[in-house]
Amino acid sequence: MLDRIRLLLKELGLPRTIIVSFLAVLVILAAIYDIPLPALMSDLLVRVGMNGIFVLAMLPAIVSGIGPNFGLPLGILGGLVGALLAIEWNLTGLTAIIVAILTGLPLAVLIGMAYGWLLNKVKGSEMMVSTYVGFSFVSLMNIGWTLLPFTSAAMRWPIGRGLRVTISLEDRYDQVLNKIFSINIGGFTIPTGLILVFLVLCLLVWLFMRSKTGIAMKAVGDSRQFAVASGLSVDTNRILGTVLSTALGAIGIVVFSQSFGFLQLYEAPMFMGFAAVASILIGGATVRKASISNVIIGAILLQGLLVIALPVANKIITVGGVAEIARIIVSNGIILYALAQVGGGD
Repeated sequence: MLDRIRLLLKELGLPRTIIVSFLAVLVILAAIYDIPLPALMSDLLVRVGMNGIFVLAMLPAIVSGIGPNFGLPLGILGGLVGALLAIEWNLTGLTAIIVAILTGLPLAVLIGMAYGWLLNKVKGSEMMVSTYVGFSFVSLMNIGWTLLPFTSAAMRWPIGRGLRVTISLEDRYDQVLNKIFSINIGGFTIPTGLILVFLVLCLLVWLFMRSKTGIAMKAVGDSRQFAVASGLSVDTNRILGTVLSTALGAIGIVVFSQSFGFLQLYEAPMFMGFAAVASILIGGATVRKASISNVIIGAILLQGLLVIALPVANKIITVGGVAEIARIIVSNGIILYALAQVGGGD
């Protein structure tokens, strides 16, 4: 029995063991302080469904040899344009979500191709360049949000020009996926539709990775020299990984926003890639190897910490603002761990 425990701890690694243990302590404290666990678990499922697609977007980038995609905001911006078009055309419900995705995807694919071409020119410095490009493109779109010719009163400032920072999705497609086939058991609500979308996308990516094209892409990520010797195009497969990652980012922001209930523009997409990178790394991935299980485990661990830490901190420390400080310390501490893993990854 002890040997099995030692083997499990060795497989998890010390940092991941600490994270899992800390999460377990938070759950115990939540029970001690009579914090409703069903409500926390419901919130956890919602957040996993909201953020899981961003974590999934890391997988093709890592597998293709690019590494964690800190340029995820590029895909997110494409998805935001699609979501804005759905509002501009006055669409509602599931139709609006589908149209938002279908109109955002082509833009995300085009951006992903150009982005992949750039990353092929800077092999070995992908993570630094992708971070810079992501930040730069978000800043550039701050100008775009003021110039794009959207006319819907729901999006534009009532005085002046440009789009609002936060756009409400109420009466449009607010939590549409969350409510599809939702189940409520004693205060524990399962957002079935939202979780199904995440799991279906995981399944599709898993199937793609086992296709001939996916295996070729993985071969390029494992060893460029072997890939070239096998007649595979390194640059083409790296661009494919970038395009898939960017496209998933576009889908992810539409799913995230409908669950959140708002579209957030301007600086909001800036750091979304960091949390996604942190999630997949604490889920067991490295900068060169990743799997669907790393995506799911990582999303659950990170969101579990964020969901449970804040109410527990509120109970332990009643001074105003301290709980929010604790949440920031926890979330940024995990991201710091992820960045340390990236910096030392092999």
